[in-house]
Amino acid sequence: MVHDSSDNPDDRTRKSPRAAASDAPPERLAAPDVDPAAAGGGDEDDALLPDILEESGAIGEGPLASGHEAIERAVRLAPTSPGVYRMLNANADVLYVGKAKNVKKRLSNYARQSAPLPARILRMIAATVTVEIVSTNTETEALLLEANLIKQLRPRFNVQLRDDKSFPYILITGDHWAPQILKHRGAQTRPGRYFGPFASAGAVNRTITALQRAFLIRSCTDSFFESRTRPCLLYQIRRCAGPCTREIDFGGYSTLVREASDFLSGKSHAVKQELAGEMEKAANELEFERAALYRDRLAALSAIQSQQGINPRTVEEADVFAIHQEGGFSCVEVFFFRTGQNWGNRAYFPRAEKTFTPEEVLGSFLAQFYDDKPPPKNILLSHEIEESELLANALSIKAGHKVEVTAPKRGEKKELVTHALTNAREALGRKLADTATQSRLLEAMATTLNLPHPPKRIEVYDNSHIQGTNAVGAMIVAGPDGFVKNQYRKFNIKSEGITPGDDFAMMREVLERRFKRLINPPEESAAKGKDDDFPQWPDLVIIDGGRGQLNAVREIFASLGLTEVSLMSVAKGPDRDAGRETLFMPEREAIKLEPRDPVLYFIQRLRDEAHRFVIGSHRKLRKKDIREAGLQEIPGIGPSRKRALLHHFGTLKEIERASIADLGKVPGVSAESARRIFEYFHPQPG
Repeated sequence: MVHDSSDNPDDRTRKSPRAAASDAPPERLAAPDVDPAAAGGGDEDDALLPDILEESGAIGEGPLASGHEAIERAVRLAPTSPGVYRMLNANADVLYVGKAKNVKKRLSNYARQSAPLPARILRMIAATVTVEIVSTNTETEALLLEANLIKQLRPRFNVQLRDDKSFPYILITGDHWAPQILKHRGAQTRPGRYFGPFASAGAVNRTITALQRAFLIRSCTDSFFESRTRPCLLYQIRRCAGPCTREIDFGGYSTLVREASDFLSGKSHAVKQELAGEMEKAANELEFERAALYRDRLAALSAIQSQQGINPRTVEEADVFAIHQEGGFSCVEVFFFRTGQNWGNRAYFPRAEKTFTPEEVLGSFLAQFYDDKPPPKNILLSHEIEESELLANALSIKAGHKVEVTAPKRGEKKELVTHALTNAREALGRKLADTATQSRLLEAMATTLNLPHPPKRIEVYDNSHIQGTNAVGAMIVAGPDGFVKNQYRKFNIKSEGITPGDDFAMMREVLERRFKRLINPPEESAAKGKDDDFPQWPDLVIIDGGRGQLNAVREIFASLGLTEVSLMSVAKGPDRDAGRETLFMPEREAIKLEPRDPVLYFIQRLRDEAHRFVIGSHRKLRKKDIREAGLQEIPGIGPSRKRALLHHFGTLKEIERASIADLGKVPGVSAESARRIFEYFHPQPG
């Protein structure tokens, strides 16, 4: 993608990394520098490698021989003890991270030119210029360091765990006389008992809601709790015991907390028996209202267990991993079992070449997976991995208790693995189907819009503000695999000279900041971008608006020297009617697609996702300003009403959450004032 076609040497730095590659010497364009994730690897690469290397001059005195020499130099200084080694290319980008019990011996295997090696390894050697070595005390320490470095550096020749979101836990706090139940992510520093991990935030939220019904434990914050003078709505609908206003005494509430902890600790049968006994006792004493309360609590517990699906009888604590490979892709399905209960599952799609076996992918995946997570007592696998004993020792040291890593052959553990394997197969099938559908949509888009090729990276831009305040721009990204959320970006509008509400000026600032960073990337991001298999430069840029917005963006691109980025604007239909949008592209007539055209649906999805993301970013920014200003900025709300609001709701956050009806119940707040307060916290962005 060329930004300036001038032959002036001073202008050559304004070319994108993609265009600049064509100016590199032939040796830099040789097969060893092909991204293995894009090339695919496998038997076809093995067959073509000699011809590719011969054409590029890699045999004899080419890159392959240079790579061997670089590794041989490292072998002379390498220790015979355990350690981690990193192979780097000419740009100091890390190509591969490995560990070994004897580093010198392991590197010697790469240095032997006569040894038969897979095409993937030969490409890596040919690109290697330097080898860095870190010695460790034990092989176990080397394994943990290797996993940490792979996650941090993302070397292109390693298996990479791409989805690395932290898992949510349930926390029952221990720093208050009336413990609170809440969802928790991150470091477990707050006093209390943590239960998890759960596979998703949704699973945690559903479980907490059911636990509130079953055990009536509060979920409100401590500040809200301390400010209460009467029970809140949760008490009225029987989801809280009301300890804030002493509707229940300390002993009674402690019993509820103990029962909840027992249930989450795997003693669900005993807890249900105890509740059933209390229900029967209340019924015999003709206290039918109390009996109905126990009945509802039992129903809530049954709801939790029914949502969990399969619950093992003999497995108390385990993570189950199953891998399935198909079509050059790998899927690892993970199930979490704690206290004999199924706490959910999640599918991962690690980045790996086709030449990696299921055992190799699974072994590398496990080490990275537990880099920042506490391992359970048992790890059950669908395939035997080569270093299961070493991994078990490393995880045991990290966890502070014995961890077993096994591939069960019979019994209930084998059934759990088989169930996970079925889910892995189905998840990969859905992934491949979604990818194929997305690819067809991109091909259809290229045909409909007359693009030179199906876009691999689409960027959609939108901005949001309220009368010019809290202005924010946003970019969402889509590709062959759908939305690429780790590439999303938001831009807080910084220019002071922008007239409030000037959408053109805001879009100019966003695009200039985005593309100037691509034209002259910082050193650290430039290196990372070249190793990533997802392109950094967009093939298509979409903006919200009509011909005027399109022409404004063309001027911005022309000023930056961008000439090969396809542009399109999407104008809303009459009365903002979805399905009647008009598409504008430079030097072309306006395009109107049929309301049911799949390409139009796809474009609508892209635009709606950008709108969702920018509105969310805008609201976060506005809420931050609101919290900083407190209640000072609400027109017509004086000190007395502010005190009444805080006294009634406890915190500013609860005032934000309140409905108009709830606000109107505050003494001294009229219906009009309630509406004004509500609209202040819930504005309609422009």
